[in-house]
Amino acid sequence: MNTFKIDFRLGAIAGAALIAAFVSACTTTTPMCESPKTSNLDAAVADVQGSLMNGCEASYDRYFDDLLTIAEGDPKPENKRAFSEFLVWSNDQGLLSRRQAERHYNRYFNVKFMALEGDYNNCSHTCPRRDRVYRDMERELNDKERGLLKVAMDNESYYQANELFQEVELVLEATCTACSANKAQ
Repeated sequence: MNTFKIDFRLGAIAGAALIAAFVSACTTTTPMCESPKTSNLDAAVADVQGSLMNGCEASYDRYFDDLLTIAEGDPKPENKRAFSEFLVWSNDQGLLSRRQAERHYNRYFNVKFMALEGDYNNCSHTCPRRDRVYRDMERELNDKERGLLKVAMDNESYYQANELFQEVELVLEATCTACSANKAQ
């Protein structure tokens, strides 16, 4: 009788373990979405690409920031190419539209300001929101400093962007002053 109780208990435990194994096999595991652990940009890009293809798409912006941070640890002109290729890959995989990929690249690695899309000489469009345009451009200039100077060591392009920023400030100020004068007439 004792043997029957022990065998029954072992059978019940084994059956419960088997059921638990089947149930856990049916559930999906949540991806870890961890930041890359390497200081090598090319290896980090490969890690990030693997994570993005395995369910971590929602972490794209954090991964992009992680890659920038890693590249800051070993700044060189070739880093621009690595980011360009990563953004092209992101577009090819459907993670970013072509326009989004271009905006990411231009925001960090081009002298052109994305905050100035459209006609910034327009009295009715830009002047009423001039302070916001300035703030957006200042944020973007900070991103250009990070990308052009700290990641790619492209001093010349950063100084061009900084000069463009100052010129745009002057043009906007003059445009909005002229717009105000025309309204007063």
